[in-house]
Amino acid sequence: MAVTDSPYQGYESLEAGDDRPPTEPRARSVRERLVPPMRGSVLWGWVGPLLVTVFGGVLRFINLGHPKAVVFDETYYVKDAYSLLKYGVERIMLGDAKNPIADQRLIAGNLDIFKQCPQPADCASYVVHPPLGKWMIAAGEWLFGMTPFGWRFAAALIGTLSILILARVARRMTRSTLLGCFAGLLLSLDGLHYVLSRTALLDIFLMFWVLAAFACLVVDRDQARERLVAWYESSPVSAYGPSLGIRWWRIGAGVCLAMAMAVKWSGLAFAVAFAVMSLLWDFGARRAVGLRRPYVGAFNKDVPQGVVAFGIVPFFAYMATWTGWFASANGYGRNWDQATSSIPFFIFDSMRSWIKYQWQVYSFHSDLTTSHPYMSEPWQWPLLLRPVAFYYEGRQNTCGVKDCSEAVLGVGTPVIWFGAVAALVALITWYFSTRDWRAAAVVVAYFMGWLPWFYFAIADNRTMFLFYAIPMVPFMVLAITLCAGLLIGPATPTASGAMPVRRTVGAAVVGAFALLALINFWWLHPILSADLIPYTEWKARMLFEKRWI
Repeated sequence: MAVTDSPYQGYESLEAGDDRPPTEPRARSVRERLVPPMRGSVLWGWVGPLLVTVFGGVLRFINLGHPKAVVFDETYYVKDAYSLLKYGVERIMLGDAKNPIADQRLIAGNLDIFKQCPQPADCASYVVHPPLGKWMIAAGEWLFGMTPFGWRFAAALIGTLSILILARVARRMTRSTLLGCFAGLLLSLDGLHYVLSRTALLDIFLMFWVLAAFACLVVDRDQARERLVAWYESSPVSAYGPSLGIRWWRIGAGVCLAMAMAVKWSGLAFAVAFAVMSLLWDFGARRAVGLRRPYVGAFNKDVPQGVVAFGIVPFFAYMATWTGWFASANGYGRNWDQATSSIPFFIFDSMRSWIKYQWQVYSFHSDLTTSHPYMSEPWQWPLLLRPVAFYYEGRQNTCGVKDCSEAVLGVGTPVIWFGAVAALVALITWYFSTRDWRAAAVVVAYFMGWLPWFYFAIADNRTMFLFYAIPMVPFMVLAITLCAGLLIGPATPTASGAMPVRRTVGAAVVGAFALLALINFWWLHPILSADLIPYTEWKARMLFEKRWI
């Protein structure tokens, strides 16, 4: 019943009420159950994930400035980021969608892209996403200039770092460096992750902060259990258990969740789910050590800290990302309620103006029903039924044949995405049979990135795209990784000292899956990175031709 060498599941569940007895022949100690040891070398626990990260980073940074164009929604975020860098708030640009003067000037190296108004406040731009993602893009523009490489640098860096985080969190969850590296490799080979890591859109930053928050909570879970077990082993047992001290990793998770919401509001679903999940872990841990009143102990000692970590700290962290708007009189809606009056009215008026602005943004997202040729519904996303053409340029006689194509298609690697569907079904089944907390955590995180969009699709008929699913991708990979651990099984030699046949066969199956993912990514790569190829080769890569074109 093992996913890895450590018996890290069974009756150690997401649900606090699970008290089923251990299934192993030998009863395990509280420490073994709550804090299983990390197997393998600490050094290789870092070297392996770092090597996979370097591989993924090289893929993402090679020829990052190509295509030399403003790609898809880069037309919004690249210029908004530059405006934040220059003015602290977003301003109106020259031109429009039909006559993109500012885009043309950017590609030509001309930074005179702002509309001029009699009063600066008249040129305030109405933007519908919080500023953090654009500030992150702006960091690359500040370092490397207003070039395609400069405005894509932050996305490539963040995409690369997410590979490292996923590899490390998968290692911690499975207690296996090999499976951690397997997870990092799959993420580095996912087509949608690759494309968004090479495009200055906001969604890769949302995915990063969600994944970082999840990783922080997994570390916090281990550390909280370590403290609880240390108390159990050294102190008289009480009905409620101890206070576990300041839990910096949980506070870090709260900050990361605030940063996710400061990129896009869709981070809110993860914030709510992760907060509840973390507190349920606390209830389960106190029950697992045999406290007489574990729930009262958790409410008294864990919930107050949870309110700080998931409520107060994220609020101030989120508001801090709006500093540019509050510090300037020229942001959109900044003076809606006399927000330039003196203190203390300045503070109240500014907040009233800000709240009014947020309500306008909410109304925009709820009413966004504009048709788009590459829009899709959330139930189509897991099967990649409608990817997004980020960029396409037809050329003549430049690739050895008459008709040539350069394309960037925002699509996942089918082997990984289709495999994830099967893995998620398996994990749901596994959870109901074993109450494995990891299965529950991964499934919950996946559905928090997916199910909320059903409401907007059904109730509001909102315009949506496949790349909205990018926060789901790390959890798809984790689902595959956990299932890979189930296939491989524990490293328990037989009586003769040989490894079980199951482990050999399982390792072969997992290795074959990784190889298929690599081949699939290699096949798609030309249409993910705007390589110049014959039109017939471009068309051959359209898996579902009528839906992908």
